[in-house]
Amino acid sequence: MMRRLKRSRLFLFLAVMGPGLITSAADNDAGGIITYIQTGAKHRYDLLWVIFLLTIVLAMIQEMCARMGCVTQKGLGELIRENFGVKWTMFALGTLLVANLATTVAEFAGIAAAMEIFGVPRLISIPIAAVAIWLLVVKGTFGVVEKVFIAISALYITYVASGLLAHPNWGEILSNTFCPRFETVQQPGSLVPFLFLTIAVIGTTITPWMQFFLQASVVDKGVSIRNYKYQKWDVYVGSVLTDLVSFFVIVAGAAMIYNAVGRPVEIHDAVEAAQALKPVAGNFAAYLFATGLLGASMLAAAVLPLSTAYTYSEAFGWEIGISRKFSEAPVFYGIYTFCIIFGGLAVLLQGNLVDAMIRAQAVNGILLPVILIFMLKLVNNKEVMGKYVNNKVYNAAVWFMTIFLIILTVVWLVGLCFGLGGV
Repeated sequence: MMRRLKRSRLFLFLAVMGPGLITSAADNDAGGIITYIQTGAKHRYDLLWVIFLLTIVLAMIQEMCARMGCVTQKGLGELIRENFGVKWTMFALGTLLVANLATTVAEFAGIAAAMEIFGVPRLISIPIAAVAIWLLVVKGTFGVVEKVFIAISALYITYVASGLLAHPNWGEILSNTFCPRFETVQQPGSLVPFLFLTIAVIGTTITPWMQFFLQASVVDKGVSIRNYKYQKWDVYVGSVLTDLVSFFVIVAGAAMIYNAVGRPVEIHDAVEAAQALKPVAGNFAAYLFATGLLGASMLAAAVLPLSTAYTYSEAFGWEIGISRKFSEAPVFYGIYTFCIIFGGLAVLLQGNLVDAMIRAQAVNGILLPVILIFMLKLVNNKEVMGKYVNNKVYNAAVWFMTIFLIILTVVWLVGLCFGLGGV
């Protein structure tokens, strides 16, 4: 009887898993990988403590979204419209659109950078990738797309292996993880770039689009509050796994790039970033890096436009869901198509691909507090959530993150205005 009960619980968990894992896996996208490698190359282990704290807060924020989806059976955009009105909805969705378009550009920049390592110019790779992503979602079903996304995510294990094989100083790493240090921010003019990269790290770890996409996915999958405890573990596991990868990307970047020359290194292209994978692939590091970057970029380039389409459609009551045909949800697919075209065209006109990817993450970090404030207001509203409102620990942690990020952005802007360093 007990064995049957455990088996039943396992089946329930496997049935609801997906939204949390996919959302978190897609978060380690092209911009994220480049940002983390740049972090290790420029600041060694100085930002590992940020990743540790962000893992806890990310799990809380993702759990809030999943809980709202299970309780209300409505997406975040729809809840904002119902509780704050059309004007605030347009403000929130405008914030999301700016962040998502910037990040979509970063994904196509990742595709271009990866394919250029293989000798394929972006004029060829970007149009082919855009059509392939569009067909994957428009012609597929939710189940097919979900399996493809999860399969691609397996490529991220290469960064964990590289971090382990680089033989870094683990005593120093653990010390930096639990005791913040700022050894690389000692030189004049280094503070403002450090703050900018910190905002980018936060913005690529906890992005605005993740909250909308996760909640919409939970609703689209039909997960009820009765099975919520299994969905919660899907979110927790996804949050830990994605930040474990992030942690090791920084470690690999620090061990193989910073330590190689004994000073901060500015990454300018994908070939330089590929050095972080040298312990795994040796002279083939660039090709392995390109494969992982391509997979990460393709995954997120499909999810980001989906997040935008989900949010706008649910907020205004348009037909939604990738299991429907194009003719059944024309606005949903129209928004999705627009985002892909915008991202592809922007990269074709872009110069430095690494800068484009990192700046997109900073845009996410700057705009994130807007979305978090809406979420906190909703998840603490008893008329919306009933007995499933936030507890004090959750509120304290997420409000702290929101206020901290606002202060960090203001300090960075002030420093930039006074010429204390560039980005």
